[in-house]
Amino acid sequence: MTLRAYRRFFVVAYQFLPLLLAYARDRNRYLLFGPSRTVSTETRRERAESLLDSLVRLGPTFVKLGQLLSTRPDVLPPEYIEVFESLQDDVPPAPWEESRTVLEAELGPVEEVFDEFDTDPISGASLGQVYVGELDGQRVAVKVRRPNIEDLVEADLRVIRWSLPVLMRFVSETRSFSLETLADEFEKTIREEMDYERERRMLEEIGENLGDNPNVRVPVALSELSTRRVLTMEYVKGTKISELDDLDDLGVDRTQLAKTLQRVYLQMIIDDGVFHADPHPGNLAVQDDGTIVFYDFGMSGRVDPFIQEKIVDFYLAVARQDTDAILDTLIEMGTLSPEADREVMSNVMELAIADARGEDIEQYRVQQIIEQVEDTIYDFPLRLPPNLALVLRVATVVEGVCVTLDPDFDFIAVATDYLRDEGVLEESARGYLEGRGEELQHLGESLVRVPPKLESTLDRVDRGDVSVGVELENDQPLEKLAKRLVLGMLLSAGLLATTVLYAFATLEATAVAAAGSTLLIGLLWRSFRKRRGIRAKPQFTRQAMRERQDED
Repeated sequence: MTLRAYRRFFVVAYQFLPLLLAYARDRNRYLLFGPSRTVSTETRRERAESLLDSLVRLGPTFVKLGQLLSTRPDVLPPEYIEVFESLQDDVPPAPWEESRTVLEAELGPVEEVFDEFDTDPISGASLGQVYVGELDGQRVAVKVRRPNIEDLVEADLRVIRWSLPVLMRFVSETRSFSLETLADEFEKTIREEMDYERERRMLEEIGENLGDNPNVRVPVALSELSTRRVLTMEYVKGTKISELDDLDDLGVDRTQLAKTLQRVYLQMIIDDGVFHADPHPGNLAVQDDGTIVFYDFGMSGRVDPFIQEKIVDFYLAVARQDTDAILDTLIEMGTLSPEADREVMSNVMELAIADARGEDIEQYRVQQIIEQVEDTIYDFPLRLPPNLALVLRVATVVEGVCVTLDPDFDFIAVATDYLRDEGVLEESARGYLEGRGEELQHLGESLVRVPPKLESTLDRVDRGDVSVGVELENDQPLEKLAKRLVLGMLLSAGLLATTVLYAFATLEATAVAAAGSTLLIGLLWRSFRKRRGIRAKPQFTRQAMRERQDED
């Protein structure tokens, strides 16, 4: 294993060396010295395409790495994300005899286990390929892990670990942190995808969650014929969801299809907390009656309750076009740095919403909003939580599929209807009203408590029982600060007294309090207008004077 990893290291280094040298020259034109270089968008795109070609040539592990990178705008610039999103998990199938070795090692002789078995795979991916067989009169799909893929993946994971210290020399400190976490995430993800027992459990859980929906079909797994390297499930045939002409020939309502798909993913993410995370058209099919079929649960994820709640808040904020609430939600989820310039980000969100509205002012696309956020995310120090990165990718891909089905698809309208049907909107409104009711209750209690306290405080001031003592080398800042603090406190008390008197006393008393408040406003304004501060000598209370006399 170690020898193979060493060989792979030199192969990987050979593929990436030209790009690394280019990145080094971006920092220092002459590698070790010289000014930095400005990289244009076109240059970034060309480098991204070159890197994509290298990933494909390096094989299955690096194809998966590219797919994961396409979900991480905190690691790569937007040009790379856009290029990597086109990376398909389709590779030439392995020879049948090699796959047969894996299948029979797990289940036994093919002729004895299955009544019929087609040795030509119906699909091939980087980690496995799918065959069709027949068992007890039922057609089944059999997913078989690629032969010897474990050794290749283990060697490549070592190469990636060895390469990290080198890569970190070419990126900023914040990107270095993201690269380290990305390496951990990738190792965990690819091991999970190679574990078909995990995929079977996820398939069964999601199938159970969606079992009551007649518009959705999740294949049933055959647990007795499934292992860590083989997954057997019922074979469900359908028309690829991107084949629009074929769907039209079937008479399927594409608008309703898009709504169903969107609502199903909202249920999985917001309600169920476990979701199918690879919704590209190759993994979605449509039966003759319009039922949506889901394939390939190798890439799937979970969402914890906190993130679920924040995703709902995000949808509600987008629907209200409340940019402040959008930013607050993104910060709480960990997708945006709290140090980000809120004014700049607010402008970005406003532009994103305005740009996404289209002809109808009520229609706008969440995908464009997410892309705008992702473009800005790369410029701030942050790290996307792994499953949240999957959620962002799912939202983007699903919205793209829906728009392909219906160019006028309104994501926000569907999301709003779903939240209303689930009672989320009413609950949110009820919570808002309850919050305001509590605030009014606290205000009423304060109005009752403050007058006696204010009267007591004013009595103490009148008796000279209030004193403030601070020692500074320079008295002028203290004089200015003290005067403004006192004026501010008295003004606050005066305004509060005016409000209370207006509510509970006569207009004459209210007028007196208002006049006093107006005078205090004038004095406070005058203190800020003076260019050199307050020049008078410090004023002492009578109590302080008595204390000084006692000391003498």
